[in-house]
Amino acid sequence: MRNNTSTYWLCQIGGWSTYCIVYTFFYFTIRTQPQPHFYETVFIDASLGLIVTHAMRLIIKAGSFFKLSLSKQVLAFVATTLVFAFCYAFLMVFVEDKLDILSEHIKKYPFINKVIRVWYAAFLFLTIWNLLYYLFHYVRKSQSQQLDKIRLESLVKELELKTIKSHIHPHFIFNTLNSIRALVDENPENARTAITQLSNILRSSMYAEKVDSSTVEKELSIVKDYLALELIRFEKRLNIEYTIDEDTLDQPVPPMMLQTLVENAIKHGISKQINGGTIKIISDFKDNYHELIVQNTGQLNGSINAEGFGIASTYDRLNLLFGNKAQFELKNIESMVQARIIMPI
Repeated sequence: MRNNTSTYWLCQIGGWSTYCIVYTFFYFTIRTQPQPHFYETVFIDASLGLIVTHAMRLIIKAGSFFKLSLSKQVLAFVATTLVFAFCYAFLMVFVEDKLDILSEHIKKYPFINKVIRVWYAAFLFLTIWNLLYYLFHYVRKSQSQQLDKIRLESLVKELELKTIKSHIHPHFIFNTLNSIRALVDENPENARTAITQLSNILRSSMYAEKVDSSTVEKELSIVKDYLALELIRFEKRLNIEYTIDEDTLDQPVPPMMLQTLVENAIKHGISKQINGGTIKIISDFKDNYHELIVQNTGQLNGSINAEGFGIASTYDRLNLLFGNKAQFELKNIESMVQARIIMPI
């Protein structure tokens, strides 16, 4: 912030100093007659210019002009330049008139006419100043966005690595392998199916490292394999319900996010219930948004740990894909815990 302020003042002082030098150069090279009080006039013009343009900058920042739409920015740009050009012209004429150093060709006009005559030139000059200021701002903004993009790419890689390492819990793989071992003798066909499902989940987890987004259809396929394996362990203690609007199947979602929510529902919800419970997965459109819900039997106890991998990972993935346009909430509803995500269509 301090560096930006220093750069601004260097540009201001350097710009108005250049104005004085150029004005003086042309005065000595192309003048047709001497101009009394020339140096006083140039100094006052430059000093007032610096004060007025700085005040204009404060208004631009206070009004957050750069956050407006393009059409509103143009209107604000023109209106601000007109108003401050008038202020500049009024102050210049007032001060120089009081000091009796106005140019001879302006002295003969009434005060308001003097202001209007100077106003035209002031508007042109402040338009140039504003264009340079806007250009400077956008160059800085572009550089900042480039740095943010680099940081974001770094964060993506870090998050993907964390996802791969933390997503498939060792306990899940251990329990699944034990279940498969028990099936080998009892039901070889189901054992082969379970091995295929576990392979699909591991493959999908590795695939998530290479993509920024997936679809509801692909994520549901992973979740169904995961829940099929959990059914081997929980048997009749686990009930699964799907309410899926088929039109949502091609909607983009962060890869493995749904899997993480379902895994948390099993780990923190169903596995802690003596009689097991129900997992409900809902995907639907609501108010021009895509709504994705995972519900599980149980209740949240105490405050929600936002630092836990499941919740933190969900926030991070949504932010990377949708920015602040998506929402995530975790709460109790009757005898269920609900993880609800709203994403733009």
